[in-house]
Amino acid sequence: MRSPTLLTVTTLVATTLLTSCAPGGGDVAGTIDVRTFDAGAYEIVDGWLEPFQADGFAFGGNSSVWVESPDRIFIIQRGETPLPDSVPAGFAGYAGSIGMNVLRGPRTWQNVIFTVNRDGEVQEIWDQWDHLFAGAEGPGPHRLRISPYDPERRVWVVHETFHQIFVFSNDGSELLHTFGEKGVAASDEFHFNLPQDVAFLPDGRVLIADGLGNRRVVVLDADGKYESEFGGEGDGLGEFGSLHSIAVGPEGRVIVTDRDARAVHVLRQRDPDPSRSYHPEFVPEHRWEGFALTLDVLANEDAIWITEVSPPRVLKLSFDGQRLYEWALPTEGPASYIEMHTFAVDEHGVLYGGDNQHARTQKFVPKADADPAHLIGPRYVPR
Repeated sequence: MRSPTLLTVTTLVATTLLTSCAPGGGDVAGTIDVRTFDAGAYEIVDGWLEPFQADGFAFGGNSSVWVESPDRIFIIQRGETPLPDSVPAGFAGYAGSIGMNVLRGPRTWQNVIFTVNRDGEVQEIWDQWDHLFAGAEGPGPHRLRISPYDPERRVWVVHETFHQIFVFSNDGSELLHTFGEKGVAASDEFHFNLPQDVAFLPDGRVLIADGLGNRRVVVLDADGKYESEFGGEGDGLGEFGSLHSIAVGPEGRVIVTDRDARAVHVLRQRDPDPSRSYHPEFVPEHRWEGFALTLDVLANEDAIWITEVSPPRVLKLSFDGQRLYEWALPTEGPASYIEMHTFAVDEHGVLYGGDNQHARTQKFVPKADADPAHLIGPRYVPR
């Protein structure tokens, strides 16, 4: 791990009119000033994430953001993006500002895991682990999570392309465990096929969304050993097209976003019953369809929040599937998104959303007069 050297980048300032979807379905227009950009119940902070790359490079796709505390925010990038020899005018510190979509361009596997503080200043760079991602001819790392029940606060990183999941010590000094075999896709107890996400249960067990290939959820026991699995490919209740994210909600709910099926699934954790044919403990309850490509999910005390792409937006759902509220992310101007591939909320309600194609993470501060029902609360932590 190295100490970062910060670069100074000129902030691009503009005045643009953006539109977000209001609760009643109407449009509310907000004028951008030189510091923040209107986005529903939030203001987007201009130029929040400060570049730290060496000359000639910019951020890669920001595939995951996780808030451990207001001043320790983990970000995963899918390597860094080489910039053109002659950088076009208007470069604002991220590749999307000059029209680059980093999903399509070259990348270098460097500075994959890093942390920043609330001001977007880099604090740690875990470059000692870049070798784990080197040589990947695909998306690379997909999610980073930390269990709220783990006193050691170990850091879980899902490496989609190599079919592996890494568990690091909280300070990044040790690789404690590796699940899966590098480059080997399989569906047995010890392998994965394009895993996407993990979620945690209060008893120490782990749910692995495995994922785009196996279309199942793997249950690990508290010691990290295979216990069971559920799901499988299909279009029925409890069957998946491709699991992209997973979260735990109130009253034993497990929520899964199904990207390819454009669906959201809800299962319920019950007292174990060996007579259940699907799974003794996890029972499929809902399959809601009619979404765009679903990306990330967060459940809190009273609702489910998901992000979509095409168009990029944030949706609030009730636990019975009603669409309570949605707001469109800006698609033009300095605060624009192609997709909010990942999002997280700190204890003060500040929202962070990472764009895997524009290659940056932005900070959303709640407006003083915002309707509380339109603000995303922190993740639900069952006790």
